[in-house]
Amino acid sequence: MLDWPRSNVDAVIVDLDGTMVDTLGDFVQALQRMVADLPLPYRDFVVEQALVERLVGKGSENLIKGLLAHIDQGVAATDNVALFEQAWASYQHHYRAINGRYSEVYPGVRDALAGWQQAGLPMVCVTNKPAAFARDLLQEKGLAPFFPLVIGGDTVARKKPDPMPLLHACERLGTVPGRTLMVGDSSNDAQAARAAGCPVLLVSYGYNHGEPVDQVDADAVVDRLTQLRWI
Repeated sequence: MLDWPRSNVDAVIVDLDGTMVDTLGDFVQALQRMVADLPLPYRDFVVEQALVERLVGKGSENLIKGLLAHIDQGVAATDNVALFEQAWASYQHHYRAINGRYSEVYPGVRDALAGWQQAGLPMVCVTNKPAAFARDLLQEKGLAPFFPLVIGGDTVARKKPDPMPLLHACERLGTVPGRTLMVGDSSNDAQAARAAGCPVLLVSYGYNHGEPVDQVDADAVVDRLTQLRWI
């Protein structure tokens, strides 16, 4: 168990992909359907989960650019604007159609959120996923009641690891960053929290661009969110 003084925290910011929901299956499916809409050599590419795990985390645009660049060694990501726009439109269409269908809520997440709610902690979901997709996923997985406020990658001008989304969340919550806990799974979350002045807790089971999370600068790491105990 990880004991955390309740008197030191006024609210909690929670990441979505890799923290609350394992969405790699959704990403793989949407990207595979996306490349099938593109010309060769993209059309025949097989999207593997390990590759997506390394690319995910910095927003849908970066995910798509990273995949296209991987397929053609960087040409599409820098030179072919029309290809990216075609891929982006296709990805949005396919992701909207399958959002939540190939994903699962991580063990312990619902119980942890219910406990934090019972402890009187306001919660906001801050994700680099587009806000509409995030709201739909939370609704699909039964997590929406915990998050009346959702801040997506298109809500403010910059995404995590920039601190702007976290500072915006604190402003909306009426809390100060130093008393607002950031819960995430990656260096993106930790860097944003450090820059914003928020304490940060990471989970060990997330994506973190395929790198070990214990190498990230965080206040603590847990294997399940239910290991966090307010004292």
